[in-house]
Amino acid sequence: MLTYIVRRLLSTVMVMAIVALFVFSLLYIAPGDPAAVIAGEQASPEDVEKIRTALGLDRPFVVRFTEWAWQIVRYQNLGTSMFTGLPVTELIVQRIEPTLSLAVLTLIVAIVIAVPMGIVAAWQAGGWIDRFVMAFAVAGFSVPVFVVGYLLSYFFALYLEWLPTQGYTPISRGLWPWLENLILPTIALGFVYIALIARITRATMLEVLSQDYVRTAKAKGVGQGSILFLHALKNAAVPIVTVIGIGVALLIGGAVVTESVFAIPGLGRLTIDAIVRRDYPVIQGIVLMFSFVYVIVNLCVDLAYTALDPRIRY
Repeated sequence: MLTYIVRRLLSTVMVMAIVALFVFSLLYIAPGDPAAVIAGEQASPEDVEKIRTALGLDRPFVVRFTEWAWQIVRYQNLGTSMFTGLPVTELIVQRIEPTLSLAVLTLIVAIVIAVPMGIVAAWQAGGWIDRFVMAFAVAGFSVPVFVVGYLLSYFFALYLEWLPTQGYTPISRGLWPWLENLILPTIALGFVYIALIARITRATMLEVLSQDYVRTAKAKGVGQGSILFLHALKNAAVPIVTVIGIGVALLIGGAVVTESVFAIPGLGRLTIDAIVRRDYPVIQGIVLMFSFVYVIVNLCVDLAYTALDPRIRY
């Protein structure tokens, strides 16, 4: 087990190194000149060249990448924004609470709703509950996040006037004001995530419920609840946890769209603003941070397999 952990940690370092190289290359492979964008349309070639020199864009790729990577590893310095002049790390810290709140709340809601949905659908396979879950799963994969967001905003915020249409309130100002602004974004972002988890849970539970030991438990008179939640769900946990970990990528990508729809000042809005401005240090820092989170989540999922299924040994 220890050998596996060390091996996975080393592979994580290698993955992050490759991601860092790709992220830094965006400055060179992306269309447009950041110096020209900053200088403006009326700037002279001399002004553009001065800005390019000030930003270090005239130096070789290898030199700039080495310096950038060294600053990250030793000082946790992701660079400085080309437009605000603030450190990228500071900008991320300022915007991380809304995104973290939205992602964690969506994750909790999705698991609490989707897993029971999948279990009941497998238990009632072929019935109306099963058909409803499958129809919901198809709709969840088919309807874009921004469409769900606009529909929720129109009905619950504009028509019924139950919830605010946009914005974010820090949790330090109270639990309900914080939650009130996150209800609609959480539902919009969690729509596709719930559909994914429910569908995988149903498929996995159907396979497990057809096993001989489940039939033996039924023959012994074990209650339906014990069979579903103690016997079947325990043995179906590995694929479910796997898809939950993979689904983190949906949360990261969906957060960008959701925060734009509901005007949440999180990392998603920061990413879009940076892309529009071609603020490459900010883009690089955010993509690198998201990649690191995704790699760590998958590492935790792999390590959780042995706890969920004693048959798995590394």
